[in-house]
Amino acid sequence: MSLAVIHSRALDGLSAAPVSVEVHLANGLPSFTLVGLAETEVKEARERVRAALQNSGLEFPHNKRITISLAPADLPKEGGRFDLPIALGLLAASGQIDAARLENLECAGELSLAGELRPVRGALAMGLALKHEGLARRLLLPPDSAAEAALVRDLPVYSAKHLLDIVAALVPGSEQALTPVGAAAAAAPALGGPDLREIRGQAGPKRALEIAAAGGLSLLLSGPPGTGKSMLAQRLPGLLPPLSEEEALESAAVLSLAGEFSPAAWGRRPFRAPHHSASSVALVGGGCQFQPLLRFNTNKRYSMRCSNAPTRIPGITSRPSRNLDSPAVTAST
Repeated sequence: MSLAVIHSRALDGLSAAPVSVEVHLANGLPSFTLVGLAETEVKEARERVRAALQNSGLEFPHNKRITISLAPADLPKEGGRFDLPIALGLLAASGQIDAARLENLECAGELSLAGELRPVRGALAMGLALKHEGLARRLLLPPDSAAEAALVRDLPVYSAKHLLDIVAALVPGSEQALTPVGAAAAAAPALGGPDLREIRGQAGPKRALEIAAAGGLSLLLSGPPGTGKSMLAQRLPGLLPPLSEEEALESAAVLSLAGEFSPAAWGRRPFRAPHHSASSVALVGGGCQFQPLLRFNTNKRYSMRCSNAPTRIPGITSRPSRNLDSPAVTAST
């Protein structure tokens, strides 16, 4: 069979859009053509896949005219997440693995030159998208990424450390199975963090925090630098009720897209402290280039943080007051 179709997903903002990796082998002058609005790192998969196949003892169809299409063609593709689908497509099109076993499989992963699988961003978003679409497909990811996707309940997730582990389970007549990842990866909600009891004094602002947390109200902390605005705001998440499973998944999916997810932070309410020079537009964000914007804000937050920085979490904002004579913190709901 000279044509193979592998299912994968591309990150599109906060979602994971389905992508079909179509691999076609034809006679003619040897070439390797990749189409489908692919970024430079996706086009570089040609060399990574070629080296991974050869170093794994597999055959690369170097004497064929190779055409790879990433559909839909108008959806931008970035990262090394398509290395594994492209490699499996080449193996299926050349008859080295059973193409029928790939019909109910979605995969993503970056390949090293030795054939080892490396984790990719957005694994949890991929699992959520597959679960919401209700497709009867299995998800195949590198081990670290599979642990994230396994947080989605009732989703069949499989992992592999090396390309040869997948090939051994997909060759014609093989009885070896892929390694499943259990749902036990979903840890209990993380505890700890700043506590309101650690603050001495500040009775008025502390009471305002309790009222805002109980009623789900927005809160504005205003005062000169050093009066405790950020310190108070950092302790508000500890007053809020625990995240539901759906809310925890959505929060973890955003962190997974930015490559910042950690199982230790599962169930913990997010807290962000933007720089005081950030404009209203920068706080809200938006646009079509979400990933570069998210990386820019992350780098800026760590490199430009200072004691005069305002603090903002959903519904809560603190900023320095223009009146620098008063040492008190003013809280309003």
